[in-house]
Amino acid sequence: MVIVTVVIVSSAGAVLFLFSLIGFKKSMSFAMYKVAQMWAKLLIAVTGCRLTVKGREHIPDRGGVCFVSNHGSIFDILLILAYAGRPFGFMAKKELIWLPLINMWIALLGGFFLDRKNLRKALGTINKGVQNIQKGGAMIIFPEGRRSRGQGLLPFKAGAFKLATQSNAVIVPVAIAGSYDIFEKMGRIQTVSVGLVFASPIAVADIPREDRKQHLADRVHAVIADALPRDFSQRAP
Repeated sequence: MVIVTVVIVSSAGAVLFLFSLIGFKKSMSFAMYKVAQMWAKLLIAVTGCRLTVKGREHIPDRGGVCFVSNHGSIFDILLILAYAGRPFGFMAKKELIWLPLINMWIALLGGFFLDRKNLRKALGTINKGVQNIQKGGAMIIFPEGRRSRGQGLLPFKAGAFKLATQSNAVIVPVAIAGSYDIFEKMGRIQTVSVGLVFASPIAVADIPREDRKQHLADRVHAVIADALPRDFSQRAP
């Protein structure tokens, strides 16, 4: 079922991409997002997980936004894609550019391929993300730096907030609980409870520049930790 949906949706994405190349980029970008959103909801339904979503009223309808989320599973992007209510891009490791279908959808959704081993190229890629937010777009960052894989909420890397601080974005903290248990924990699909919470926005522009680097990371970390179930947030060593 999952493979069938991937083939169908990717075929639709390829058609929309071709239309975007011949002068319909803006309208096709939104259409591609809606197709991807529908696909994400379908895959979530296929897993049978019991999903609770809270705080969607906290997501601004327009203007530059930076979603900041904890990251426990490969399902996290799907969950946010399904319920954020607006398109967003993200920084993907450059190795994913060689994965068929995955590379196409990262590009179609406004994502960027980040070369962490080349500082000059990495800064250039980050600047593209900053410009996207400044133009009213949305990006998502996972400041733990890697998937936590059931370890709970890990410390945030302050440097991961460059997209938000350099663009003066509005940050929407996102807390996800239970996504690791859907598949990765047992290596097969499990019917589990999953929670997705969009917390109250934080305006970077309201925070003094000298306080942004570490203060912002600590503040968002505290908001996400508070939104997570207590047993989840305390799993990290």
